[in-house]
Amino acid sequence: MIGLRGLRLGCAAVFAVAITGGITGRSASAQAFSTEAARSASQASPELVAALSKEIGATPEQSAGAAGALFGVAKSKLAPDQFSQVAQAVPGMDLLLKAAPAAGGATGTSGALSQLSGSAGNLAAAAAAFSKMGLKPELVAKAVPILTGFVTKSGGAGVGSLLAGVLK
Repeated sequence: MIGLRGLRLGCAAVFAVAITGGITGRSASAQAFSTEAARSASQASPELVAALSKEIGATPEQSAGAAGALFGVAKSKLAPDQFSQVAQAVPGMDLLLKAAPAAGGATGTSGALSQLSGSAGNLAAAAAAFSKMGLKPELVAKAVPILTGFVTKSGGAGVGSLLAGVLK
């Protein structure tokens, strides 16, 4: 009998852990995502990271990585002088870019998508980065207006339009 009771308690504990993860909406990979670069980035750009965290329901570290992934897309699509304007409007841009997960390993479908559909392929790469951080890929669509709004507010309408143009 004691063995069966112990088994029941063990199963209950495993179930409770599974439920807790489900209630918070964060996967194990999301709970494990917490790099020093993401922490530094969230401190370097607290206003942007807080707005993004609120909108997408993510930790500050995840939000810094998400911003970095999307700014990385913009950097790859804009001319250097154009991206420089965007970077000047965002405190801690270098740290945000470093906070994004490495893009490695996504050459299959993402690479083909990128070649076929331009910025849509780049947003697919951003969605893959979101997944690596334990965020749902569809949150990219919620994050883009936060970033473009922030850049418009801090850098002006022209700079916001540059960013919006490559993240559509």
